[in-house]
Amino acid sequence: MTLKDKLLAQRIYMLLGGLFITSLVVSNLIFQKFFYWYPFDVEIFGSKLFEISVGILPYPITFLITDLISEIYGKKRANDVVVVGIFASLFSLLIIYAAIHVPATSWSHVQDDTFSHVFGNSTIAVFASMLTYLFAQFVDIQIYHFWKRLTNGKHLWLRNNFSTWFSQFIDTFTIVFLLCSFGIIDWANFKGLLVSGFLFKVIVAACDTPFLYLGVYLFRKRFNLKVNEEIDLL
Repeated sequence: MTLKDKLLAQRIYMLLGGLFITSLVVSNLIFQKFFYWYPFDVEIFGSKLFEISVGILPYPITFLITDLISEIYGKKRANDVVVVGIFASLFSLLIIYAAIHVPATSWSHVQDDTFSHVFGNSTIAVFASMLTYLFAQFVDIQIYHFWKRLTNGKHLWLRNNFSTWFSQFIDTFTIVFLLCSFGIIDWANFKGLLVSGFLFKVIVAACDTPFLYLGVYLFRKRFNLKVNEEIDLL
């Protein structure tokens, strides 16, 4: 690979990392708003199917990006992005904590009580999310590469979906459990949110498979990569 191609690959890697970190941090900031999506009029454990937090919308993007990075750049580069995401979440938590304790002016459009109501639980959410996210992402990457080795780089859809489904169940269960334990969400909603959140992520994982295929195809065509070949940025 020429130096020009390596520089381009590095820039694309940084762009994917930026999208990953943005999706992660934003999902932690907006999680308190819940919405409903009723493709089917079904109730699960007393709750309508797909009554879920808006924080779940950007979150599956992180798994798509780590799968793409895993496929093209390798396990180490995918793990590096996960670690940077943790630091970004911690830094956002510190900013929120400082902003809550800075008194608002009398003419501020957002007063202290409103700001604290919206972002006050974010510190707990970010902490809980970091614990679950760190574990789920590393599990996703490990399972992804397990299937990649087992299939010799073939059957991309298999490792994309199997790794994401398993890791997303772990993530969904743990984050809902912690938020209920912290009193942010009532325990009566635990089962409904768990099932709805997991099924929604499964559907998204299935829908993003064509985008993963497209991304891998474009990378392999641009950088002349063979099946199972990865880009070494060093």
